[in-house]
Amino acid sequence: MIFFILFGLILAIQLLHWHVLRRIVPHQFRPVLPWFLVAIHVPLVVYFALRFTGIELNGYSHLLRPLARAGFYFQALTLVHLVILFFAETLWWERFRHHFPKLETEAEAEVEAEDPARRAFLRKVATAGFGVAVVGGGYGSHEAYGDPDITRMDLAFPDLPQGLDGLKLVQLSDLHIGPMMGPKKVARWRVLTDREAPDLLLVTGDLVDSLPSEIAPFIESFGHFPAPLGCFAILGNHDYFTNPFPMWRDLEGAGYHCLENKHKLVERNGSLLAVIGISDPMAANGRFRGLHFGDGPRPELASLGIPDQAWRLCLSHRPSNWDLAAQTGARLTLSGHTHGGQVNIIPWVSSARMMGPYTRGLFDENGSKLYVSRGLGVVGIPIRLGAPPEIVVITLRTTKTPSDH
Repeated sequence: MIFFILFGLILAIQLLHWHVLRRIVPHQFRPVLPWFLVAIHVPLVVYFALRFTGIELNGYSHLLRPLARAGFYFQALTLVHLVILFFAETLWWERFRHHFPKLETEAEAEVEAEDPARRAFLRKVATAGFGVAVVGGGYGSHEAYGDPDITRMDLAFPDLPQGLDGLKLVQLSDLHIGPMMGPKKVARWRVLTDREAPDLLLVTGDLVDSLPSEIAPFIESFGHFPAPLGCFAILGNHDYFTNPFPMWRDLEGAGYHCLENKHKLVERNGSLLAVIGISDPMAANGRFRGLHFGDGPRPELASLGIPDQAWRLCLSHRPSNWDLAAQTGARLTLSGHTHGGQVNIIPWVSSARMMGPYTRGLFDENGSKLYVSRGLGVVGIPIRLGAPPEIVVITLRTTKTPSDH
């Protein structure tokens, strides 16, 4: 059902774009427009259908993937054009509507639509819009594929056991390894993570774009990572698009503790830390079709049996589940999922606000803290604007110290 809804949206956008373009493009090229739109979107729809159903592309991926990616890029350009042309057309009618009498017939409306001055104006706007899209896309691609920010901070908790003071952890989130994030990027993230020498390595979901086999570059680069107190991971919604069991098997074989509604106790200098993981709701709705790979978030199960003296840290892919993480008694919760908005047209305003109030950065409620990582990868389009990727480095403190960002 979701596939058909998304396919319908793609079709509706392109029909609208064709309706606009046929008033801009010269007559001799108009008959070609529908065929062009169909040709560029067939690979996109086929590729999306194969990934949605979990069918491996095998040897054909090197042919289909670039064509599908071109369709993705065209979709992005289309949306930019439609927004710009909408405002341009509104401006045109507001500026010149007093020059035109009220139209009585469709023939008169068509004549007005073919007005040369209007058509020339919209062509200029379309050209300018294309330039804006290209420049913005180039900058967004540079931001998405450049080195991530290393966000370092000290977080103080008055109830932190003395033995955990100075404990350093690194959070990786939303890697989305797959068509847009390949082995070279993952290997670079490993180099940057190595430099931080964390005590704990924590991965908060969406390791892959949608297929279990895409975990291979992570296993190759981050397998048996030398974190003295261990490596821990939870899965995100994208990890549940298909059967996640091969991912669990590969992660555990590479030295990771998979904390799907589970916890693991860590001892440091005589103090106990409980690293807790709550499952993503997609576990109970894999591939958006009700496929059952787990129960979804069960905080009561995840925290069952944790000793009272253990200080609690929770991994929850979705920051909107902070209330569930709080039910585990967690004093610090780490999340991702939002990408910080990924594409933020308005500076300093996260487009992820529609997903909830916790979009990126640090939040504090009654002394308990939540950090929402902007993540490392991308979804949909290979662009980030106003939301650069990040690796999060947190040092726990018993007393307040200046943060180092």
